[in-house]
Amino acid sequence: MFELRRLRLLHELALRGTIADVAAALSYSPSTVSQQLARLEQEAGVPLLEADGRRVRLTVQGRVLADHAARALELDESARADLASSQRAHRRVRIAVMPTAAEALVPAALTLLAERAPDLRLEMVEMAPEAGLFELQARAFDLVVAEQYAGHTREHLEGIDHTLLGTDAVRLAVPPESTASTLADLKNAAWAMEPQGAAVRQWAVQQCRAAGFEPDVRFEATDLISHARLVAAGHAAAMLPDLIWDL
Repeated sequence: MFELRRLRLLHELALRGTIADVAAALSYSPSTVSQQLARLEQEAGVPLLEADGRRVRLTVQGRVLADHAARALELDESARADLASSQRAHRRVRIAVMPTAAEALVPAALTLLAERAPDLRLEMVEMAPEAGLFELQARAFDLVVAEQYAGHTREHLEGIDHTLLGTDAVRLAVPPESTASTLADLKNAAWAMEPQGAAVRQWAVQQCRAAGFEPDVRFEATDLISHARLVAAGHAAAMLPDLIWDL
C-alpha cells in the first residue's frame, strides 16, 4: 500500500519540476523530500526518478504513478470533506484571489457567507491569477478567482471546474489633457501595464499590436491603483477594468 504523503510529494514533483521547489512549497528540507521519494520508489518496485544533469525527472513509471497520485489525493480530500460535513464541523475553504477581487468582492462575500454558512471558515491569500491557478492544481487552494480575456483563453486543467462569476469591462484610461479617442491614437504614449507573464499583460499588448503599434511599457505594477494614479498625473496611458472603481 502506498503512503499518501509520499504520493503527494511525487504529485508535487510532477507539477513543480524540482525537489527544491517541492521542499519549499511543503516546508520540508530537500533531503527529506529525496528520502521519502526513495522510499516511495521502493514501495513501487520500479524506478520513478532518473538523473537529468544535476536534477531528477520522472520516468515513464513515475509519470504513471503521479497521475494515480493526483486521483488518490482528490479522493482523500473528498472523503475528508464528507466526514467534516456529516459531523457539522467547521469547514475550511482556502481561496486565492487576484488583487482587485480581494478588495472589491471578498468583503461582501464574507458578509454573505456569515449569514448563509456560519460554520464555514474562509481563508484568503491575495495572489496573481497565474500563481493561484498553479497552486490550485497543486491542491494548496480550493478555489481561485481569476480573470479571462476575450480571445485569450487559459488552459483547461483536468479536475478543475470553471464557473463564470460575471463580466467586467476594460476601458482605456488616458491623462486628463489627452485628446486620444482610440487605441491607435496612443501609439506614442507611455504605458502602465502589469508585469510580463500576466495574462492581462499579454492581452493588452495584443490589443496594441492589433491597433498597429508596439506599446512603450515604461511602468510595470500589479497594483492597478498605481496605474490609475500614473494616468491621472499625466505620465501614462493604461487599460483598466471597471472593477477598480469599486475599491
